[in-house]
Amino acid sequence: LLSIAEETLTEFLSKATGTAVEWVQMPGMKPGPDSIGIIAISHGCTGVASRACGLVGLEPTRVAEILKDRPSWYRDCRAVDVLNVLSTGNSGTIELLYMQLYAPTTLAPARDFWLLRYTSVMEDGSLVVCERSLNNTQNGPSMPPVQHFVRAEMLPSGYLIRPCEGGGSIIHIVDHMDLEPWSVPEVLRPLYESSTLLAQRTTLAALRQLRQISQEVSQPNVTGWGRRPAALRALSQRLSKGFNEAVNGFTDEGWSMIESDGIDDVTVHVNSSPGKLMGTILTYANGFPSMSNAVLCAKASMLLQNVPPAILLRFLREHRSEWADSGIDAYSAAAVKAGPCSLPVSRVGCFGGQVILPLAHTIENEEFMEVIRLENMAQYRDDMIMPSDIFLLQVSDSSSTEIIMLFRFIYLYAVIAQVCNGVDENAVGTCAELIFAPIDASFSDDAPLLPSGFRIIPLDSKTDASSPNRTLDLASTLEVGPAGNRSPGDHSRNAGTAKSVMTIAFQFAFEIHLQESVTAMARQYVRSIISSVQRVALALSPSRLGPNASLRPPPGTPEAQTLARWICQSYRFLLGVELLKPATEGSDSVLKTLWHHSDAVMCCSLKALPVFTFANQAGLDMLETTLVALQDITLEKIFNDNGKKTLFAELPQIMQQGFACLQGGICLSSMGRPISYERAVAWKVLNEEEDAHCLCFMFINWSFV
Repeated sequence: LLSIAEETLTEFLSKATGTAVEWVQMPGMKPGPDSIGIIAISHGCTGVASRACGLVGLEPTRVAEILKDRPSWYRDCRAVDVLNVLSTGNSGTIELLYMQLYAPTTLAPARDFWLLRYTSVMEDGSLVVCERSLNNTQNGPSMPPVQHFVRAEMLPSGYLIRPCEGGGSIIHIVDHMDLEPWSVPEVLRPLYESSTLLAQRTTLAALRQLRQISQEVSQPNVTGWGRRPAALRALSQRLSKGFNEAVNGFTDEGWSMIESDGIDDVTVHVNSSPGKLMGTILTYANGFPSMSNAVLCAKASMLLQNVPPAILLRFLREHRSEWADSGIDAYSAAAVKAGPCSLPVSRVGCFGGQVILPLAHTIENEEFMEVIRLENMAQYRDDMIMPSDIFLLQVSDSSSTEIIMLFRFIYLYAVIAQVCNGVDENAVGTCAELIFAPIDASFSDDAPLLPSGFRIIPLDSKTDASSPNRTLDLASTLEVGPAGNRSPGDHSRNAGTAKSVMTIAFQFAFEIHLQESVTAMARQYVRSIISSVQRVALALSPSRLGPNASLRPPPGTPEAQTLARWICQSYRFLLGVELLKPATEGSDSVLKTLWHHSDAVMCCSLKALPVFTFANQAGLDMLETTLVALQDITLEKIFNDNGKKTLFAELPQIMQQGFACLQGGICLSSMGRPISYERAVAWKVLNEEEDAHCLCFMFINWSFV
């Protein structure tokens, strides 16, 4: 074993500081003071490999202690069992480890490793922790295959930790694995052959953990709800672990598969083991045990094309009503509450608004936590278990995503979009997760969790991922022909080949005698979510917004250029002045000028419940929405009580006179954020026949409060 350990050390050092592997800079990484470190990936070697070098404000022994505890920072790590520890003559230690990694999707088995780990101190005082797989060719101890796992290989990898004068450490990290891609379906093999994905999910995760703990040591602040950062970090880790357990459904955790209903798109597992219930839904703050005595998980994986994971996940996070059923949200919380609850009845369109309130964030803003309030949930109050509003505690991590929902009773909602800080907006290989779980309103550190959610991983590591901050842009429809200028964030050039795999898993606590009914409900719900995601993904596809694409408004509405012309003509006719500064003739030029107008311009329908149908870029920014989601926002939703009174008082004048000038006040974005505006103008938009087509509002000098 010592011979193997010394050989592993030599090979590791040749990768960490030498040229044993050909390293290239990871695409999208920005060198400089704001970068997390120097990140490189392998080129042309066996398996996948990544290397990082960074400075952290922790002593070497503390760094080694943190990194050895892999399950605490590596979200894909299920467990590491230390089976034997041996001391060496040079004050080092040799450990024999068995490690299991979760499968990221439902389409391939999990991985495990049989490892030797060698820890030693070098002559210059550097601390080295290196690892490699043990196999039959080395005449070392062996580990028999484990059911439901594919044995992968770790090539010499590890950590070189050098002390710095004045404190802190310089750390070199090497991760090098052969994940046996032959054992997965061909469409998934890029997940197991991507060094970029390994760097993001493993190497960068280690650096982030070290930097975060270093900051917590130096600045032990208490964040929102009186929770310290370490407690919030542990909560996020528990959410991720619970979601991974649901996706994998290991039999040793008590999961068993339910027979298919004849359509194999959704897989259902059930778990009634005492261990699962003890860790998930035993008792709550009121002291009463839950009536539920089993857990069901419905899950599926689907292929997505031409939609960046970060943009899709951001949309799902901000516009829950596009895919969620409020009745099932209510059931999910009630099912783990004391007392029986009835199965939900789907109520399409009954979803209220949602308000996102910032709570906490990590040092590099790749992970943040929010409280989300889902409003107007009173329709599901059969036994008055909960109030009419639902709250969600939402954690977002740029390397993964989770969210929490609250009733009196919180939903832990963590958002993890894996867009590394220090990486360009168009960084490759960007993956994202959105995970949520009902939690008791006491929000205790050991509160039981039952996570559900989404995970999206790109399959083409060569395709640039788009910025998660880029809003769907009507301006991209204004360019005509190949000579048109692309906006800086345009990513349609890569849209033709971008593929990703989305994994969906939803868990439900239930009473065992209701298993058949809950199974049918869960299958139907996940299928409806798949349908919603496909619809949203199609709408968000950059290829639909490329320079040669045209805006496709709903049936019965004018084309964008025509609507822009009607808006400007009606304003000039009714108010006697020009809305826009004189510009080049042509309807497309009018639309472009209106789109970039500094004031927020938005149109709403002339219906009993007016909804928005168009907004320029400033309008979308003000409403904090996208063109796709705009039509879900009603006019009255953006006004507070005083604003509604003023609007209703002015409506007769608008309809009779054709326009009205409104005093400044406060309105609300789709996220519930208050917005002040200096004044507003409302006018009727007339079509070619001079009939009223819609109402247009312009909010002047607006800003978030």
